[in-house]
Amino acid sequence: MQHTLKHAVTIEGIGLHSGCQTKLTLHPAPINSGIVFCRSDMAGKPTVPALYSNVVDTRNCTCLSSSQGAVVSTIEHLMAALYILGIDNALIEVDNQELPIMDGSALPFYEILSQAELQEQNAKRKYLRVKKTIKFEDGKGGSVVLEPSENFAIHFEIEFPSKIVGHQTFDAPITQDIFAQKIAPCRTFCEKYQVDYLRSIGLIKGGSLDNAIVLDGETLLNPEGFRVDNECVNHKTLDAVGDMYTSGYPVLGKLTAQRSGHYHNNELLKQLFADSSNYEIVEK
Repeated sequence: MQHTLKHAVTIEGIGLHSGCQTKLTLHPAPINSGIVFCRSDMAGKPTVPALYSNVVDTRNCTCLSSSQGAVVSTIEHLMAALYILGIDNALIEVDNQELPIMDGSALPFYEILSQAELQEQNAKRKYLRVKKTIKFEDGKGGSVVLEPSENFAIHFEIEFPSKIVGHQTFDAPITQDIFAQKIAPCRTFCEKYQVDYLRSIGLIKGGSLDNAIVLDGETLLNPEGFRVDNECVNHKTLDAVGDMYTSGYPVLGKLTAQRSGHYHNNELLKQLFADSSNYEIVEK
């Protein structure tokens, strides 16, 4: 059955790129309404559904915008937590354009929401069943493939020149246990030169070693080290789970990704939905 929150849940933190303090409140929502964001700080409180068709920027995160110009960015970690916890419907008020980055992973969102009481609703959950294999390539070595499967699974590969990252692979079905242990704790990561550049153009004002893994050549700047094995590719998997939920449904399909990111995930969904013979919406 579909589920929503039984009571409102509030989460606060700093935005990674804006550096602004942000409060978001997740409210119960009706059946078949999906995940919808609301900019509570803007006149008229405009809303924007968390759908691939409303994604307007994928350069450093997944960013939504409505026709009224209501921007909500860095949604992917929260979306992944909502997906894995089976929260089908929620209205999420946010008082800034960027969601809080928390510790750079989905773990805070997962832990807070897993303690929240859910409300079963009087409608069956709908799933997106992939019927045909869909592929998107960027011409630069990055690719994503979505193919039919009885459950949601991800195979992800990354390759970095730094030996502390190197070649990493994630390959598993996306179950709640695997998500909680291997995916949710994994933080966003970047090279120090990227940090320097992004700061020079006014981004990642809220970034620090408390909410990101920072690599400097062959050195990991975070004194505590990695949280889990293959944390970098597992974080890319985390992003993919959140991005796939912008389909509007839990996915029955296998995602195979190589050297890809938010842009590839969004282009893949556009291609999938461009032809109705590629998929079907089912109840199970």
